[in-house]
Amino acid sequence: MVNSEDFGLPPRKMEYIRFLNDRAEPVRTNDLAAHFGVDPSTVTKTMTELSGMGLVAHTPYRGVRLTDEGVRYAAFIQKRHRILSLMFTHFGLSGDEACREVARFECFVSKDAIDRICRSMGHPRMSVCGEITHDQDCMGYPAAEGSGMQEPG
Repeated sequence: MVNSEDFGLPPRKMEYIRFLNDRAEPVRTNDLAAHFGVDPSTVTKTMTELSGMGLVAHTPYRGVRLTDEGVRYAAFIQKRHRILSLMFTHFGLSGDEACREVARFECFVSKDAIDRICRSMGHPRMSVCGEITHDQDCMGYPAAEGSGMQEPG
């Protein structure tokens, strides 16, 4: 089980999670390498690390896909970005400016902080980037045992 006190993934690993989340089928490591402009060995190393965290499953010669926990974490990454972007627009930044600024630091903001910000904003449903989804933690209920709603470390 991963520790909820950890901040989360570095930006590049978040990008891999986002990319995989947008795909219905497993993605081959060579396709990931081409998309991100890195060496296939770099992708293999990163996927091994993400697999060790329980976020991806790799099937040789078939590709990489998110696990159920990976899908939940991808939803959190998206929510975190959208909550922080919305917060920045409340302080005068345009939607594009907010998204750019948030991308610079979002990986350092914990789930607990996002849930608290979300609650203080009245659980908004839309951000400048799209719809915001909510989970039990955010709505003020404790997460169910084994819900996987903790951050990877």
